[in-house]
Amino acid sequence: MQSAFLRNALVLGMLSAVGPFAIDMYLPAFPAIARELQVDVSGVQMSLMSFFLAVAICQIAYGPLSDRFGRKPPLYAGLGLFVLASIGCSFAPNVETLIAFRFLQGVGSCATMVIPRAIIRDLHTGHEAARLMATSMLVFSVSPILAPLAGSALTAFFSWRVIFWAIGLIGIGGLAVVLFLLPETHKADRGRGGIAQAFKTYGSLLKDRRFLGLAFIGGFSQASFFAYLAGSSVIFIEHFGMTPSAYSMIFASNAIAFIGSAQFNSTFMRRFGAERVVRIAISCFASLVTLLFLLTVSGVDNAFVLWGLLFVSFGCLGFVIPSTAVLALEEHGPVAGTASALMGTLQLSTGAVMIALVSAFYDGTSVSMVSAIFVCALVALTLSFRAMKPKRAYP
Repeated sequence: MQSAFLRNALVLGMLSAVGPFAIDMYLPAFPAIARELQVDVSGVQMSLMSFFLAVAICQIAYGPLSDRFGRKPPLYAGLGLFVLASIGCSFAPNVETLIAFRFLQGVGSCATMVIPRAIIRDLHTGHEAARLMATSMLVFSVSPILAPLAGSALTAFFSWRVIFWAIGLIGIGGLAVVLFLLPETHKADRGRGGIAQAFKTYGSLLKDRRFLGLAFIGGFSQASFFAYLAGSSVIFIEHFGMTPSAYSMIFASNAIAFIGSAQFNSTFMRRFGAERVVRIAISCFASLVTLLFLLTVSGVDNAFVLWGLLFVSFGCLGFVIPSTAVLALEEHGPVAGTASALMGTLQLSTGAVMIALVSAFYDGTSVSMVSAIFVCALVALTLSFRAMKPKRAYP
């Protein structure tokens, strides 16, 4: 039983890492891409936003498809498109083409983001689902740790275009994982009623205040990290004068804080209850981000202050994001794929908006990024007290 649990965590973690590799690996190359394509960095940031927008929109299709046809067929289709779009990105002659192929890359990669969550719900509920999610996140953590380092190394010795060939190879690896290692956890159910039934299910979920509240708590928590994704490379490399390798280490450390804290999440859920864990963690996150915001707007412009407070803040999110995902899906087992898709769409749409705002208001300093993170923290904190009521700990 334990060996099957670890195998599932390894497989789901590897699949979940495909999309983030496509995000994190090219972040250190932003300045190089901007120079070669002769655009401002904000233009390159739009390629990141187009990726998130595609993931947000297309999850609403992958969820019902995985409920109707099983989990594996949509994964094959999504990963195949991801590989082809990665090749297209490598040949992009201008930023508009890059943005378009990044959108297609996002369309493909969102299969690996929504379907693994549904598979976890197929296999477990409660703190066991949280434990599987946390363990798969431990595998997934190689992406934010290794991807920026790999991207900066490739940028140092090769053109930024080589990064997208590497990302394409990762997609091929994902196809092999689905083919040889992933069992089918949800039998095809072609009697579900197709598109009409999917929209009926979405309508029901959109009336579920608890589901929406939990989805947006996780969504605004994730959006704070997406704001960091959009602004951090330019801020640390160009504003603070760090090398791409040094920035990659800072980025990896913040990811380690998030993934590391998530490993304790199921234990705290079992002992204190998931709702209480979320409220305490989001309160700590909001307090730390408020401090960072006040320091930033008062004129404190120091790379280590920014890094240190974000390191602790993102550590708090390791207790928030997995818990809210488990709570949102646990009452929707028969339509876990559809519920996971809607949750992902709502969350990624929020993230895409934050990326656009950070890009639009970037002024050469960290103010726009920190302000976006601050707003996300306050909204998530407010929702945590309105959307959840105390419950007993999981047995």
